[in-house]
Amino acid sequence: MLSTRIRSVALKLSFYSSLLLVWYAVAEARILPDYVLPSPIQVAQEYASSGARLLTSLAISMQRLFIGFIISLLAGFAFGYAMARNKTLYDTVGSLIIALASLPSIVWVPIGMIWFGYSEAMVIFVIVASTVFAFMLSTYTSIKNVPPIYIKAARNMGAKGFHMLAYVMVPAATPSILIGIRNAWSFSWRGLMNAEVVSGYLGLGFMLESAREVFNMAHVIAVVLIIMAIGLLVDVILFSRVERYVEQRWGLR
Repeated sequence: MLSTRIRSVALKLSFYSSLLLVWYAVAEARILPDYVLPSPIQVAQEYASSGARLLTSLAISMQRLFIGFIISLLAGFAFGYAMARNKTLYDTVGSLIIALASLPSIVWVPIGMIWFGYSEAMVIFVIVASTVFAFMLSTYTSIKNVPPIYIKAARNMGAKGFHMLAYVMVPAATPSILIGIRNAWSFSWRGLMNAEVVSGYLGLGFMLESAREVFNMAHVIAVVLIIMAIGLLVDVILFSRVERYVEQRWGLR
């Protein structure tokens, strides 16, 4: 197991090192101008010169992201579960949820700006609106796919209400719900970036737009790399570990 992990890490390091070398070689060959493809050294200089601003913007964006993400998970799970347990609710409101989930996150930005102006509430609204409806549908599907035999067996043993939810429905649906949570994380990031870029109200998205206005591609790439690094870290530290635990706990591997 340890040798497999070491090999995996070594392969990733080799891959990313190769990408960095290719990037450096192409940039130094001056095939493209600096405003199209700056060198890794120029990007590193942006980190050195704008480190404090980047950290402040990162903190602002992550705070917004987690608030919107948690709200989306709580509301999405509650309503998704309700739709799965109440056919009338799904038959009436379900089609509206499907329609709202299909809207791109950028659509919610002008609505949020009109309702809340340039504010924290606007950014969080866009994150939630971009995420919650898709997670509702994911939760609905996960609960509906719980084998009926589990529910019947639990009822025969007297389970109902909260006990049915906590000890039967959620554990049985957990592998599918985790996929929905992973997707919700991606939707939340997209909503955050759209809100910050278009509204110009602080955060990493604001820095992206500010750099674009002055054609500072090195700064754009620096911010993009931060976003990518956060995505990888969250996946490695949180989602992948939880997924492995669930697979082992539920006998899926």
